[in-house]
Amino acid sequence: MPGNKVSKQKPCHHCKSRPASAPPDTSTIHYEKFWLYRHCSSVQQRDRQAQKAGQLFSGLLAMNVVFLGSAFISSMIFNHVAITLADVWILLSILKVLCLCWIIYYLLGTSRQPHAVLYRDSHAGPIWIRGSVLLFGSFSILLNVFQIGYSAILIQCKSRVEIVFPSIEIFFILTQAFFLWHHSKDCIQVQHNFTRCGLMLTIATNLLLWLLAVTNDTIHMEIESQLREVEQRFEGKAPFSHPYLCNETASCTCPNTTICKVFQKGYILLYPFNTEYCLVCCSVLYVMWKNVGRRISDHHVPHIKPKFKLQGVVFGPLLGTIAVIIGICVFMMYQIQATGSAPNRQVFVIYYSYYIVLLPLMSVGAVIGTIIHALEKKELDTLKNPTRSLDVILLMGAALGQIGMSYFSIVAIVATDPRDLLNSLILSHSVLLIFQNITQNVFIIDGLHRQPFMSPDNKEEMKEEQNHEAYDQRGVNMLELGQEIRKASLSYIQSYSHLSWKRRALREISFFLVLCNIILWVMPTFGAHPVFENGLEKSFYGYSTWFAIVNFGLPLGVFYRMHSVGGLLEVYITA
Repeated sequence: MPGNKVSKQKPCHHCKSRPASAPPDTSTIHYEKFWLYRHCSSVQQRDRQAQKAGQLFSGLLAMNVVFLGSAFISSMIFNHVAITLADVWILLSILKVLCLCWIIYYLLGTSRQPHAVLYRDSHAGPIWIRGSVLLFGSFSILLNVFQIGYSAILIQCKSRVEIVFPSIEIFFILTQAFFLWHHSKDCIQVQHNFTRCGLMLTIATNLLLWLLAVTNDTIHMEIESQLREVEQRFEGKAPFSHPYLCNETASCTCPNTTICKVFQKGYILLYPFNTEYCLVCCSVLYVMWKNVGRRISDHHVPHIKPKFKLQGVVFGPLLGTIAVIIGICVFMMYQIQATGSAPNRQVFVIYYSYYIVLLPLMSVGAVIGTIIHALEKKELDTLKNPTRSLDVILLMGAALGQIGMSYFSIVAIVATDPRDLLNSLILSHSVLLIFQNITQNVFIIDGLHRQPFMSPDNKEEMKEEQNHEAYDQRGVNMLELGQEIRKASLSYIQSYSHLSWKRRALREISFFLVLCNIILWVMPTFGAHPVFENGLEKSFYGYSTWFAIVNFGLPLGVFYRMHSVGGLLEVYITA
């Protein structure tokens, strides 16, 4: 598909002439004539129509790819004889190869063309989201290494596709992570339609990988079948089999060797990271898709960008650190006892009690912060910002994971025995979790739409930083360094005392919620899954059904906590 040319705009015979008072069009980048384009009323109207037509076409491409992949995955679940897991892997491998070809072409061709990247979106691809891509990508690579090792040990009952597929996945993750790290801020100005189609194809592929990870419980069912086989041997019953395993569970059990157990346990421990990686990549790719052909004017670029500084906060970090330390202790206790052969009921009581104490504190803080936002007379930021719009959508969508699981737990508990101690704790935890998600979303979304507070003190601080950087280049001695440290301490105390009570409260609340969301992200990410291990919902809904519900809701819940940290840091900075 031909790229855009850089030239002066010729008059359009079909276009209406602009009034003499209208400012001249100084832009030199113009869209190619899209195949849906007919006649236009103005140059701006033509560009807008071409942009909408390109987005429509690429969106339809992604929709068809997602529907095709979903049909394959659904057929594998409901008719495992006609469509096997290997067939789904082959389809996804083809899609990944196509995505790799486009990414390599973008890196070596599109992005290197003249006038290809004239603008970069400062809001897109913040360091925390790109760091998440690298973190989750690294764990996903390690996950595929464990899967290759596990399949190699059981090669007598495993297909060779189960070794080839993770190998392609490793190369795909490496290339995509490099691409997103270096080009997530690009507002590409050439080859608009081809770039949009490539981005949408990559988004669709990541969505299908996430959907497969949610529904594919092969190794989990292998472990479950081994436990059931041991139990059934004592009862004299036939061994258990699962359709995904092609009735070869007995011959495909992990041998009693350390290396096989390490591969198996490592695969299960790292399993949530892969689903998290797919979701993060989809969000970054979507922002890139929205920025294709976007022209950022001067008033969209902030002349003074607030920076993160740990000033004006005392109680928020203190209370948040206490919550993190207690959470780590509870998490370690849970990991030691709940993952054993005979999980202790007491550890579930301690785990849910910790949540029941922490969640109301977070909800109260979010409600107070929302009230302070309402009392402030700060103007709303109404400029077009695709990154902020996506942040709002992701916060609302990702919260549905925890909210959905909570409602499933509420139904299961009310229908069984809500008066039991553990059941009543799970019921309280589910209700409080729903309320906390809602209040925190309102607080973050309201804060993201506020104009950043830039006082004269902030400008003076920026001048001091520039002078300090120039001063550092000349070198300092130990006495001058001590004076600088004392000045920094006095500056911290003065900044805290000079902050208005509203700004101080917003910073305290935001920082407290940041630390709380970090510990609530760490616990489920690194293996604390009481919703699956307490046995209540699993026995009520059945293993496969509850496994699908947890695999759908848990990655969204983890993604929600991580994304909330980024949103709360933005609120903290703009306060």
